[in-house]
Amino acid sequence: MSDVVDDGKRGFLKQAALLGAASSAVGSVSAAMAPNVALGQILDTGVREDSVLAKCRKEGVLRVGYAQTGPWFYKDAKTGELNGAYKDVVEGLAKEIQVKVEWKEVTFANATIALRKGDFDLFGSSLTYLVSRALAVDFVGPYYSRGTLLLCHKDNADKFRTAADANKPDVTFSVTSGASEEPRIPLLFPAKPKVITTTGQISLGAEPVRAKKADVWISGDVDVILLAKRNESWAHVIDPGNPLDRRPNTLAIRYGDPEWKSFLDFYGRFLTVNGEVERLLKYHVDKLGGA
Repeated sequence: MSDVVDDGKRGFLKQAALLGAASSAVGSVSAAMAPNVALGQILDTGVREDSVLAKCRKEGVLRVGYAQTGPWFYKDAKTGELNGAYKDVVEGLAKEIQVKVEWKEVTFANATIALRKGDFDLFGSSLTYLVSRALAVDFVGPYYSRGTLLLCHKDNADKFRTAADANKPDVTFSVTSGASEEPRIPLLFPAKPKVITTTGQISLGAEPVRAKKADVWISGDVDVILLAKRNESWAHVIDPGNPLDRRPNTLAIRYGDPEWKSFLDFYGRFLTVNGEVERLLKYHVDKLGGA
């Protein structure tokens, strides 16, 4: 037997013993505390304390605003329960970061104002990109994109075979006030058609067409297709295979929070790369009768 002691081995064993003791101590602490709290004390993430990412985890609550437009975000008519592809996205995010969601309903017309005022920290509904909106709020992702379609009364289906047929000064458009399509009408239809606006939920924009007070309703492609499915007795989608004006459709936050923005951006990439947004959208389209 050798009388020579391997100092390197002795040092390694000593370190291992110390690490084992430290691990036992952390295990004892973790048993009394939530895992995210214990890890938060051990690891320095570098996230500023005034970032929404840090504050919501500390408080255990994420405040989220939404406006209704199926299949992205809608209430069950019978139960009042919230549903939708982006509702599921936000709930999934909250579960991942171990917080609860506090919901606040707004309209699209006042969504960006309420976000900037601090009524909530994330607009979790279907916000379609506009430069004017991007000057006021910080878009994340994007998580998806959507096009624009027109809907007319079935009695006028022969009159409006394509979107170009609506590009006339004697045609009246209906659009929801605050919807992203409202400022796009003069660009997409330079003949300057007449425009009337409705307030409230997106789908209410179709009511003037049903009542024949407007010729066409302009909205997001999925919105239009779903409404037509639910109102087959009178609604007709104009050239559904050729949506106009495809733009990013995503969530939004306030400017000035780079940690929150970076976190949400990459979460969006995660959802789009693995196809989760597509899957959720299809599920809710089918649920609402658009299959």
